[in-house]
Amino acid sequence: MREKTGGAAFPTPRFMVDDESRILGFSIHTDGMSLRDYFAIKALQPLTKSFLEKELDLEDPIGWMGGLASDAYAMADAMLKAREE
Repeated sequence: MREKTGGAAFPTPRFMVDDESRILGFSIHTDGMSLRDYFAIKALQPLTKSFLEKELDLEDPIGWMGGLASDAYAMADAMLKAREE
C-alpha cells in the first residue's frame, strides 16, 4: 500500500514503556492520513479556485465536486511519481 499512497503523511514514534516509564523500545505509528491524501488536500485549493471561476451546474454539485476530487488525486499521484525521479 505504501507504493500507491506514499506512506503516512505524519508518522510519529510510539514508545513502549515499562511500569516505571522506562523506554523499552519504539515503533513508528503510521495510522491516519496518507501522503497521497495530504498532497491531494494541498492541490485542492488552487484547483477549487480554477473550478469556481467557471460556470458550474449548481443543480448537480456532486458532478463537479467529483471532478474536482479526481483532479486533486491525479495531482497527488503526479507529485508522488515526481518524488521517485
